[in-house]
Amino acid sequence: MELKYSQHIAGTLNLSLKQISSIHDLHTEGATIPFIARYRKEATGNMDEVAIANVIEQIKYFAELEKRKETVIKTIEEAGKMTPELKKRIEDCINATELEDIYLPYKPKRKTKATVAMEKGLEPLAKALFEQQSLNAEEEAAKYTNEQVKDVADALQGARDIIAEWVSENEQARNLIRKLFTEEAVLSSRVLTSKKEEADAQKYRDYFEFKEPLAQSPSHRILAIRRGEKEGFLIMDINIGKETGVEELKRVFVKASNAAAQQVGMAIEDCFSRLLKPSIETEFRTASKTRADEEAIRVFAENLRQLLLASPLGHKRVMAIDPGFRTGCKVVCLDEHGTFLKYNTIFPHAPQNDWNGATQTIKELVAKFDIEAIGYGNGTASKETEQLVRGIDFGKPVSVFMVNESGASIYSASEVAREEFPDEDVTVRGAISIGRRLLDPLSELVKIDAKSIGVGQYQHDVNQNRLKEALDQVVESCVNYVGVDVNTASKHLLMYVSGLSSTVAKNVVEYRTKNGGFKSRDELKKVSMLGPKAFEQCAGFLRIANAKNPLDNSAVHPESYHVVEAMATKTNSTVAELIQNAEVRKQIKAKDFVSETAGQFTIEDILKELEKPGRDPRSPIEEFRFAEGVSTMDDLKPGMKVPGIVTNITNFGAFVDVGVKQDGLVHISHLANRYISDPNEAVKLGQKVMATVLEVDISRKRISLSLKDGEQKTEVRGQRSEVRGQKAFNKKPESLNPFQAKLAELKKNFRD
Repeated sequence: MELKYSQHIAGTLNLSLKQISSIHDLHTEGATIPFIARYRKEATGNMDEVAIANVIEQIKYFAELEKRKETVIKTIEEAGKMTPELKKRIEDCINATELEDIYLPYKPKRKTKATVAMEKGLEPLAKALFEQQSLNAEEEAAKYTNEQVKDVADALQGARDIIAEWVSENEQARNLIRKLFTEEAVLSSRVLTSKKEEADAQKYRDYFEFKEPLAQSPSHRILAIRRGEKEGFLIMDINIGKETGVEELKRVFVKASNAAAQQVGMAIEDCFSRLLKPSIETEFRTASKTRADEEAIRVFAENLRQLLLASPLGHKRVMAIDPGFRTGCKVVCLDEHGTFLKYNTIFPHAPQNDWNGATQTIKELVAKFDIEAIGYGNGTASKETEQLVRGIDFGKPVSVFMVNESGASIYSASEVAREEFPDEDVTVRGAISIGRRLLDPLSELVKIDAKSIGVGQYQHDVNQNRLKEALDQVVESCVNYVGVDVNTASKHLLMYVSGLSSTVAKNVVEYRTKNGGFKSRDELKKVSMLGPKAFEQCAGFLRIANAKNPLDNSAVHPESYHVVEAMATKTNSTVAELIQNAEVRKQIKAKDFVSETAGQFTIEDILKELEKPGRDPRSPIEEFRFAEGVSTMDDLKPGMKVPGIVTNITNFGAFVDVGVKQDGLVHISHLANRYISDPNEAVKLGQKVMATVLEVDISRKRISLSLKDGEQKTEVRGQRSEVRGQKAFNKKPESLNPFQAKLAELKKNFRD
């Protein structure tokens, strides 16, 4: 990577050149972000995954910019228009928008009004007028009339077409209009009159006649309007005042008050309306969409992270129930490792209403398979099924949990599910997935396309490649953060481990099946296609329970085993004693073991890991119950306090399941008694909360809730969902062009 790019990234992100260079080199060599963050802290200065990802994003941006420069230079050279000064400007450019502005006058064009006029020989006339010398415009134009140019008016029109194109391709003009868009652009939308009364159009009712400054438009609003436009219900515009734009352009380009200047002024008016304004508007449509995408993806990614890191039940024997009415409830039993044991169907609900038979079946299965916990899905008939299970006396403690079943049906029909359970139908597979989610959400959810898990908004409207990249990065981060038992993990989980491809993950499973499991991390080197680099990347994240070397079940990387052995020698103990005895560990002074290969950060991480080797960083699971007697929206009344679970988090608030089959919305203004700019400051996905009912709108299926202490309001009218703190947009100003950067600055400073 060129030094100028490294310096720019370092300056923008407030990092050192060494940090940028180290990350570039490590990433180029194949190191993953989790590996760099966990095991190369000395090289990065203890940067976290987000900061490292930002650097890699910028490296990618400038790599693409460099490729574009090569194309631009080649095209201009082939046209014979390259000069040393122009080439230097291109080579020194560090902004994609600026590069395109430089290239625009030389870019091969389709036939335009200006090129037609040039073909008629009117360019000299345009130059004469553009210079705005004292001349008789009509007399000058008359010199150019011929078979192609029928009269003076035709000549002057052609000259103005040429001038309009010159102005539209002028960098100063484009930046001037960009500045106006940045400061004054208004986002507006209106409904197509012919579609106004259609039922599907009503979900966009808030945007039938809508207008607000673009700089204040939150991502969810932009995406909603764009979706309405795509579906043919709305017309979206981003506009600035024509008079202001034309006046600013004339101030720069009109230098006199003669006849020639008058022609230039007319050309500028045409330029603004026909060329410059539509071009910059397109840029801002794209920029606002990109910004909205990034914010929506950031919110989705954060929700996904919280869901993947949800509390696991652990190694318990479980019963999973996929609730249903007419087709019954599907019941499966799993052992503590998630192995499928038994399937049955019960019909406790309408129309069969076999409550007693269902109760007896559940009791028998719990006794037969020594079930310790029951998990039921949160879909149709969920509340009724919970009542059934909680009403049974098992004669022993049996915990009961609600399980978010979003995406379970997609999993049950997937190739992954068919491969795992080829002899079972989709209903059985779906119930098994619910049970396994209870045991370990992370291990089960990695098998499902993240977009199907149901914790995002507008996921089908954003850039799909960018979304996949971001969500894959989150899954990889979570898997490596928790660590993976190499002897029990599925290949679908293993493929997210740092350094392991899907092929190598499959080879790992085949090796352990053939050889009876791994006895040590070193044995991983025997797996087909798992070479030295892959071993370096994955070894620290893979756990081997009951290994001869206790460090094989820890996050200590094999490359640092010698450090722990030196600690054991220094304290006259074994590695096992070092782990088991806190008093022995107290004798260790970190500075005594710092070396060129193991710095201060590494030694501190090793000591922390020795305290609780292989510990699961996720919090323990808790039981939860919805309010008794509350099962439909009709049961909710303003002022009621009801328990709930946070099911989704957006920029404008959080959705909470209170057990009535319709999630309620807690607007950001009602999430806390203090001002917050991000809902994640107040709540987390899956969090148990006590909510106050503010309003119930049965016709629109909307429930308004509050998490404020001492909430007294019973109604909330005209709430408008606002976004505060466009974090993802602000995180990477170095990747933004000037007008995007200005928007980011405005967003950062904006407060309702």
